[in-house]
Amino acid sequence: MIKLALFASGNGTNVQRISEYFANHSDIQVACVVYNKKDAYVAQRAKQLGIEARYFAKKDFYESNDVLDYVRQKGVDYIILAGFLLLVPDNFLQAFPSKIINIHPALLPKYGGKGMYGHHVHQAVVDNHETESGITIHVVDNHYDRGTTLFQAKCEVLPSDTPDDVAAKIHLLEQAHFPIVIEQYIMQNGAK
Repeated sequence: MIKLALFASGNGTNVQRISEYFANHSDIQVACVVYNKKDAYVAQRAKQLGIEARYFAKKDFYESNDVLDYVRQKGVDYIILAGFLLLVPDNFLQAFPSKIINIHPALLPKYGGKGMYGHHVHQAVVDNHETESGITIHVVDNHYDRGTTLFQAKCEVLPSDTPDDVAAKIHLLEQAHFPIVIEQYIMQNGAK
């Protein structure tokens, strides 16, 4: 069984969708949820799904091997960033080469980089009068939003759309595509 750790910082809708998608999968399972904001709702979602969730402070990712030791103890093969807002530390990139996957709520390379997440991205898309936006699913490297692109999906942005309208369209794309792209990538690459 190939095991996933889902890393999140917020509400956890992608964590829930991914967990439900793999709930009865023959080859892939969600082993744990790791989150870095104490009051993140993702912890409640994980509990409702019967998945172990563990909080780690920002310093735990950068100043020790506590998080890495935890995911290793859980037998994790891949890390999925599902709304996780920290830059992945080098020790994770070395321990999980080409096995950390992120989703970004824009068509990279546009609207990526430090500080470009969630509402900030959708606001920038609207402010710049873009006619389309979308999602990018990519392998993580040591820069924000720069790793190898695995998949992109687009949606139309209307002149009347607010950032919240764009966010709703992006959310639908995330829910539709993220688990499937994760599955395809893992089934092609295997556990080791």
